[in-house]
Amino acid sequence: MARRCELTGKATQSGHLVSHSNRKTKTVFRPNLVNVTLQSDALGRSVRLRISANALRSVEHRGGLDAFLLKAAAADLSTGALTLKRDLEKKLTAN
Repeated sequence: MARRCELTGKATQSGHLVSHSNRKTKTVFRPNLVNVTLQSDALGRSVRLRISANALRSVEHRGGLDAFLLKAAAADLSTGALTLKRDLEKKLTAN
């Protein structure tokens, strides 16, 4: 399982920890991933996703999973989230 947010695409980064004496030690910066179950109002079902805590705040700020997916770029979404976005767009155009 990749350490990547399914909604924002946020992934592991590498870099240096720099001490006061300017000694550099390699380190890995990992995103804060959480397993959540979000409710899709338009589709009428719940969806399990592994997203970053920052993405969860963004979903709540935009007004839910449906609003977030409609506004998100397709390049950032995972394959599961992309199919969810397509299903959502089909449902909204059918109504």
